[in-house]
Amino acid sequence: MKLVVLDGYEENPGDLSWEWMKELVDEVVIYDASEQCEVIEKAKDADILVTNKKNISREVLDALPRLKYISTLATGFNMIDTEYARSKGVTVSNIPAYSTDGVAQLVFALLLEITNNVALHNDTVKDGEWTKSKHFCYWKTPLTELANKTMGIIGFGKIGSAVAQIANGFKMKVIAYSPNTKTYDGFGKVDFVSLNEVISNSDVISIHCPLNKNTEGLVDMEFLKKMKNTAYLINTSRGAVIVEEDLKNALDEGIIAGAGVDVLSVEPARADNPLLKADKCIITPHLAWASFEARSRLMETLKCNIKGYLEGKPVNVVN
Repeated sequence: MKLVVLDGYEENPGDLSWEWMKELVDEVVIYDASEQCEVIEKAKDADILVTNKKNISREVLDALPRLKYISTLATGFNMIDTEYARSKGVTVSNIPAYSTDGVAQLVFALLLEITNNVALHNDTVKDGEWTKSKHFCYWKTPLTELANKTMGIIGFGKIGSAVAQIANGFKMKVIAYSPNTKTYDGFGKVDFVSLNEVISNSDVISIHCPLNKNTEGLVDMEFLKKMKNTAYLINTSRGAVIVEEDLKNALDEGIIAGAGVDVLSVEPARADNPLLKADKCIITPHLAWASFEARSRLMETLKCNIKGYLEGKPVNVVN
């Protein structure tokens, strides 16, 4: 049995081990990265395929007659045609809930950079501005406290709920919208309201919804114009939830005060992405998931996924 990893570098740039795979199957081939046009050739003899961001379409599935199992290296699986895979007898698993704390942490890293401009002030100190100052301190931008501000959360799964807990720690009021109607026990400090109420009443909006037909392009100019002009937008979910040209224009026109995003509609960032030219937008390279601790959990879940499939008891199945 042959196992192929198409794009393993981000999960394991060298600080983790793939050796356990060799104990499970006869042959293991690991690629740090693959171009989309290389997928079929590299995976043509694979029984098991592991991938992060490669598009496993009908065309790809039809070209891989030996393939019986796919595990993602991520929670998201929208890049795989899961229904068609099922029709061909190919089981697909994902890696759920491995990076909850890391993503929630980055939400506040982005937000605190916006409200306190730590990097900017560090640069001015090291450039000698504080040494030359006549005053014992200075600030180059307005400083904003989070206490008593309203955090609005769109999507209240594991990550959204973790963000709510941190926001409570900052003494923020938390409101949330989720289409899921289940009761959220243990979140007495969160008020669940309509989507429009979250948009119009929040000082900070943090997005944690999955990407699907209902959420693609959710944050457009109509959405942004409903926000307070003093509000901030944070996105650590999926880039395509935001209409990026609309967000740039909203930032440039002062419709909202700032944004922090860890995800873009096309990754890596294309040179023509409008947000690259938005002065009030902080962008990080999709790194919220990538702490050593989170990647270690991901690797352990991947191992469980593959062992479960080989033992006839697949886990984390999404199709």
